[in-house]
Amino acid sequence: MLRKYGFAFYFYSHENKEPPHIHVDKGDGTVKIWLNPVRVAWMENLKSSEVRQALLLAEQHEQLLMEKWHEFFAR
Repeated sequence: MLRKYGFAFYFYSHENKEPPHIHVDKGDGTVKIWLNPVRVAWMENLKSSEVRQALLLAEQHEQLLMEKWHEFFAR
């Protein structure tokens, strides 16, 4: 859906019962980010600087990510 600076943003199709969120991978690490407001749900194998960068990207693209969430799960 969105790739930037080595980060891959995506949804899992079976998580539509949860509040809007995005999964973000970089290398062997991952972080789950709640949207609206943007905040970390959980993370593993990422440096704190990578988590901050993922959060910043999620904030910068929050409107797009929310639109894509609602579009994807409206099916």
